[in-house]
Amino acid sequence: MVALLGQRDELLKLIEAAFASQIVVRGNEITISGPERETERVALLFEELIALLAKGHELNASAVGRSIELIKGEEARPTEVLGDVFLTGRGRGVAPKTLGQKQYVDAIRNAIVTFAIGPAGTGKTYLAVAAAVRALEDKQVSRLILTRPAVEAGERLGFLPGTLYEKIDPYMKPLYDALFEMMGADALPRLLERGTIEVAPLAFMRGRTVNNSFIILDEAQNTTPEQMKMFLTRLGFGSKAVVNGDITQIDLPSGQTSGLVIVQEILRDIDGIEVAHLGARDVVRHKIVQDIVEAYRVFGEQRARADG
Repeated sequence: MVALLGQRDELLKLIEAAFASQIVVRGNEITISGPERETERVALLFEELIALLAKGHELNASAVGRSIELIKGEEARPTEVLGDVFLTGRGRGVAPKTLGQKQYVDAIRNAIVTFAIGPAGTGKTYLAVAAAVRALEDKQVSRLILTRPAVEAGERLGFLPGTLYEKIDPYMKPLYDALFEMMGADALPRLLERGTIEVAPLAFMRGRTVNNSFIILDEAQNTTPEQMKMFLTRLGFGSKAVVNGDITQIDLPSGQTSGLVIVQEILRDIDGIEVAHLGARDVVRHKIVQDIVEAYRVFGEQRARADG
């Protein structure tokens, strides 16, 4: 009951505040009273939370809060979303935390090429890397390739000290961070040295055909249409690709079209390609980040209407 209700009933208080019903706990019994629809929702929530506990899922305020959102939205059960642990490493499991993330993970499983479009904090890179590591562990692919355009560097790369790899390394850091968290300090350097995992700027993909690989293109909003076409045509037999980005954070020169923006229109009727759209509800950072993302979205829509 402590695992279910939290220390000092902190999780129970979250549930009570979210529903118009009365919850009484006596020993191992929970009694729910109130409007019929609300009591049914609360009962279902407790059933789902107990099922998550039975699967070894640790309950906290964040998990219970997201479970409440799912129950209220009636779009999916918490066990279907939070219980979908598709990678276990370093003592913790990786699972989607929102319905949008669940749909994204399912798209990666089913498609050959998956596009994920959404704001920062929605898990686009993290979940893609987790899916790639799982595919490598299951021997579905023989190597991982993680790439992103080094747009921010521009012409300044030549003026930075060090070798080319030392110059581009800061732009690859988000990918290294995700890999490190899932694979650890011992395994990752060995796999990088063998070439089983390759982290490189997008320009290094030109002229290659990549077979039996899981390829992730990160920050794809900063690709030109030509770069996007070049990347997508690198796919060989037995390969899978995930392309992700935030089309509200384009760093290309003014007037330059983003390859991620137009590719949705170009490839929309091709089998084997899926597009996952993530939004403010899928942000899994601090609650204030959700509010910031939503505020920018509303501001952008108002500005577009005013300009139109």
